[in-house]
Amino acid sequence: MTDPTDASGADGADGAFGAGGPARPGADDATGAPGAGGAARPGADGATGASGAPRLSARAAHLAYDRRTVSAGVDVDVRDGSFTVIVGPNACGKSTLLRAFARLLKPRSGAVLLDGQDLAGLAPKQAARRIGLLPQTSTAPDGITVAELVARGRYPHQGLFRQWTDADRAAVDDALAQTDLVDLADRDVDELSGGQRQRVWVATALAQQTEVLLLDEPTTYLDVAHQYDLLDLFARLHAGGTTVVAVLHDLAQAARYATDLVVMRDGDVVATGAPADVLTEELVERVFDLPCVVVPDPVTGTPLVVPRRR
Repeated sequence: MTDPTDASGADGADGAFGAGGPARPGADDATGAPGAGGAARPGADGATGASGAPRLSARAAHLAYDRRTVSAGVDVDVRDGSFTVIVGPNACGKSTLLRAFARLLKPRSGAVLLDGQDLAGLAPKQAARRIGLLPQTSTAPDGITVAELVARGRYPHQGLFRQWTDADRAAVDDALAQTDLVDLADRDVDELSGGQRQRVWVATALAQQTEVLLLDEPTTYLDVAHQYDLLDLFARLHAGGTTVVAVLHDLAQAARYATDLVVMRDGDVVATGAPADVLTEELVERVFDLPCVVVPDPVTGTPLVVPRRR
């Protein structure tokens, strides 16, 4: 495999480095973050260790871009140890809320908290050691290999007196293996298909080894088999102790994998709770304008939304 440290001087990639992005080595002292790994049986029923205490919170958070308000005072908690999935119709504020949790969008008023501490008060590199983000779209520098890009997930852990180590190499190798990219490690990212590139960005986020992993539509560009492979991987990470927060459009996938659902419409949170309690026929029709019946999934028993004829 190509030595990923060769990429350390290249232009920064716009990708999966939440809470402030890949920081310049030496910007502040780095200490290792707890690993996000840990194999366990995938699926929502295999990860019930959520403590009930909020890991992330929004408190009357006014979220806006320039003059366009998206959420005018949103309140929501993400329980520590949960697999929280945010659902809702297009342009309802799901990705905006995730960006606020990732410290990429500062509230105009109110606050976003990590373990009770205002995220705005954390240094970017400090926050990036605790929160990882897989955004909707990412752009890699020209000519960078898969291994080099995934290695950039280790930047938050490096500092003036801590450069590339065996632990960093092991984290990158593990991320490549978990995303089935070992055979592509020396390939240029721009030679890959859309689905393969998406898995590279997932591997970059995994290499970051954060306590919290934020995923903005992570199954984009993937065929259905790879979608479930990836969601199973996130479920295993969750069972190993990572708090996972994902934006998904597929309600069946959301119900199957989530411990907690957050339902949004028009910038507001309209319902939160366990999928079985939240996904009712009345709520789906009210939020998504979709008449339906909700039946148990024949495999998992989780809620399955079946649209009525329109």
